Amino acid sequence: MHAWHWVSSAICLVGMILFAVTGITLNHAAGIEARPQVQNWTGVLPQALRPSLSLKAANSALPMEVRRWLREQTGQRVPVRPAEWSDDEVYLSLPRAGGDAWLSIDRATGEVEYERTDRGWVALFNDLHKGRNTGPAWSWFLDIFAIACLVFCLTGLVLLKLHAGHRPSTWPMVMAGLAIPVLLVVLLLH
Repeated sequence: MHAWHWVSSAICLVGMILFAVTGITLNHAAGIEARPQVQNWTGVLPQALRPSLSLKAANSALPMEVRRWLREQTGQRVPVRPAEWSDDEVYLSLPRAGGDAWLSIDRATGEVEYERTDRGWVALFNDLHKGRNTGPAWSWFLDIFAIACLVFCLTGLVLLKLHAGHRPSTWPMVMAGLAIPVLLVVLLLH
């Protein structure tokens, strides 16, 4: 039990510290001033690429050659994801952790508008905490981290039981850890 507790705590240590810090920043998000940095880029899609926009069906991804051209022009990778196609334009939302981005292509003129917003490191860490716009790899990491935290807590509970006989304040402290949040929810939340 000691080995499981020790190993799970070692695996969780840095993640739990970051989770605690981002929990504080999320709790006080309104008081933390952010200065978003917005980058705008406009251009015109080459004539040779415009026919590929007329062949696409609604909710399909941008053609590979258009994505490649956009990456060359903006320096940003454009993922393969469904875009919003209307008669006049193609709109692609590009949400990301710690910011946002979008692009719009006029289907008739080829005019392209791209905007990227970076909300800073606090927003990035808050989004990582929530798993917002982070992708499947981060989602898997959060699930594995959560399982390791459960192992850490449950083995800690077993170790508390093993050593509680020598420490009379163990169970009153555990009960306080349960009672305080329950009382706050029952008495002080709307």
